[in-house]
Amino acid sequence: MKSVLLIGAGLFGKHIAEELNDRGHEIMAVDIDEEKINSVIDLVLNAQIGNACNPAFLSSLDIPSFDVCIVTIGEDFQASLETTSLLKELGARHVISRASNETHKKFLLRNGADEVVYPEKQLAAWTAIKCTSLNIIDYIPLPGEYAIYEIHAPAEWANRSIGELDVRKKYKINILAIKKNGVLNPEITSATVIDYSDSLLVLGTEHTVNKCFHL
Repeated sequence: MKSVLLIGAGLFGKHIAEELNDRGHEIMAVDIDEEKINSVIDLVLNAQIGNACNPAFLSSLDIPSFDVCIVTIGEDFQASLETTSLLKELGARHVISRASNETHKKFLLRNGADEVVYPEKQLAAWTAIKCTSLNIIDYIPLPGEYAIYEIHAPAEWANRSIGELDVRKKYKINILAIKKNGVLNPEITSATVIDYSDSLLVLGTEHTVNKCFHL
């Protein structure tokens, strides 16, 4: 369980609060808009109405006591940048900030953000990948060119073992796990046999995955 300071209780912030709450984390939500705070009040341990760009207000929250500070402000980049910078000045351990474009991302990283999330771009990438083929179930981007894909097992792979297929050598992708009837099994070996109804978690680049699965 972690202690999280969530700054910004708009739609994106509310979704984060829901996910964090489901995972049992302790959340303090902050927003200048009382209506937005009221929308997350049942999801958080504590809530404050205030301006996160105000050093005195932010200092009163005991910033170093939080494991993670998340800045979800999306409409006002100046406020997001100032809040991110102030959090680090006040001793924030780890700051995750939201960006709306690549320029914002660069400035946020230069001004104290330890990580930057870019939800619109990430959703666009996921949608484009998903539309590439109906065989792709899910997609998790990783730093660089690599990603993890959940993909339906090709029909011609049915009743064949991972060792027999040897996709690591042929296509330079790794099968990380197999999902059977919705249950994920990461304990696979070269002898593990793939069924027609399985989905596979594979690690590779978009190029190698497309080549391997003929997408």
